Parts: sequence; structure tokens; C-alpha cells
Amino acid sequence: MQASSAESGPYTKVIANSKRVRWDIEHDVLRGRRFDLGKPFLPAGLSLAGELPFLRDADRRFFSQVQGRSYAYIFGLVERFISAKMLEVGREHGLGDQVALEALVRMTDEEIKHQALFRRLETLMSEDMPPGYAPAAEPNAVADAVLAKGTWAVLALTLHIELFTQSHYRASIAAEADICALWRDVFLFHWKEESQHAVLDELEFQRVDARLTTPQRDTAIGELIDLVGMVDQMLQAQAAADAAYFLRAAAGDFGAAQQQAIAATFLKAYRWQYIVSGVMQPRFQQVLFANMNLAQIGRVNEALAPLLAAVPSGPSRLLEPA
Repeated sequence: MQASSAESGPYTKVIANSKRVRWDIEHDVLRGRRFDLGKPFLPAGLSLAGELPFLRDADRRFFSQVQGRSYAYIFGLVERFISAKMLEVGREHGLGDQVALEALVRMTDEEIKHQALFRRLETLMSEDMPPGYAPAAEPNAVADAVLAKGTWAVLALTLHIELFTQSHYRASIAAEADICALWRDVFLFHWKEESQHAVLDELEFQRVDARLTTPQRDTAIGELIDLVGMVDQMLQAQAAADAAYFLRAAAGDFGAAQQQAIAATFLKAYRWQYIVSGVMQPRFQQVLFANMNLAQIGRVNEALAPLLAAVPSGPSRLLEPA
């Protein structure tokens, strides 16, 4: 049965916007360009390079470029499980709301394109940056682990990712004057489509969330906490690999305390980028906590508390149960 226009309305808008902003990797984004290694990639608000005052300009720039390379790789990685999950969720609309189905099929197509974009970027960066960079996670292995969890938890993680994608672009990448022009363009075009994906994530999460009983939501929250832990383990591994790569290839000669500070800042920056900046988004909290009781909200706060030291301005808190 076809859904009513009231039900399909948000999906119809997403389809229209998807058609309007659609882009091509080579023709629209890359346009024959390469990355400018004379400029930073990730802005300081994301890389936290400013927390290492002993870095010289060249090393501060390289610090941001190493993080930027992992930023692109990890986005390509998470979009592997997002596209697979959206194919699965879309089947629930297969014999029902054809507008919702089309919106989710378009989203899946765009996520597959994003994976191709980030693979292309890795090729460009591997050709121009110093050798020895090592991704710490394999996309299919991560996808298998994530997709073993229930739909509620996977959609919550997906919404979190696509909301922080938008906040990073609007608050930092778009506003930063002195970063690589190609880098900014990559995330401009990525943001245009991810903005539509976040709408679909929210719609599908709310649809699944509304069906859960309290015991089922308890289980789902546990799965989400497990997923956050898995993400943090991946970030710890990538931060260690990137710190080692940076120290091998950087121009500066750093003492033991400085090396420890560099490694710690890589991890703090990655926790800020991929976990904390997303869970602190008011919209994410509003959607996530909408049907939770106070005990469940408390579980989420308790699980995330150890990570909140990654807030650049200092430790913070999430939503306080009333």
C-alpha cells in the first residue's frame, strides 16, 4: 500500500534535494586537482593542533594532514556499513511507501559514491604524502561487527555520524580560511548529500524507536554502548598508528614528553571528531533521548563520561536526568 502524502512528505523533499545537489567525483569535486601540501587539511578546531604549542608551522601543517587522511579514510569506512544498513531498512518499505523506498535507495547510491570518493582521495594522498601511513581498521571487518547489532543501535550510530558531519563542515571546515581548497571542496560536496541523509536517518530511527518496549530499549542501549566502545577501540588504534607515522615523517626532533603529548593529542582529537562532537549535538540528544526513561538516560551518560575529556574546552556532560 502506498503511504499517504503526509507520511511521504519528508521523503519527497529529500528526493527533490538529492536530485538538486547531486554531483560527480571527477567532474565536480576533483576537477583534475591534487591536494595542496602547503596548506592544512583539517582545521585546528578539529585537529586540536593548537594544543601542541611546540610544533613548528611545517609540523603543525603535517599534523593536520595526517589527521585529514584518516578523517577521509574513516568516513569511507563507516559508509560501508551505512549503505548496507540502508539497503536492509529500505526493504521494510519495499511493498509499502514507494517514496520512502526511493529516498533510501538514493541514499544508498550516494553512500556508495562517497566510498568511491574517499578511495580516490587515499590514492591521491598516498602518491604525494610520505610513505608509511597505515589504516588501522578494515572496512568489511568493521561493517560486520557493527551490523551484528540491532537496527536501533546501528541507526543511532549512523544518525550521530551524519549529524557531526554537518556540524564539522558548518562550524569548522567551511569557516576556515587557510586550508587546502580541494579539501574544503571535498567536504562541501560531501556535506550537501549528507544533509539529506541525516533527515532519513532521523525518520528511520524514530520509526524503529517508536516500536520498542522498555526492555527492548534497554537491550538496544546496551548495543549502542557496545558500538561506541568499538569505535573508540578503532580510534585508539588509528591514533597510535598516526602518531607513529607523524613522528617518523615530521621535520621536528621531539623529546619523550613531546612525543607523548603528540600521541595523546591524536587520540583526543579523534575522540572529539568521531564521538564527542556528535553526541553533544542538541538534535542528536533530542532524538536519542525522546523515548528513554531517566535510568536509561543515566546509562548513556555514564557510558560516555570517560570520553568527555576530549571536549577542547575541557570535560563536559551530556543530558542531566531531571
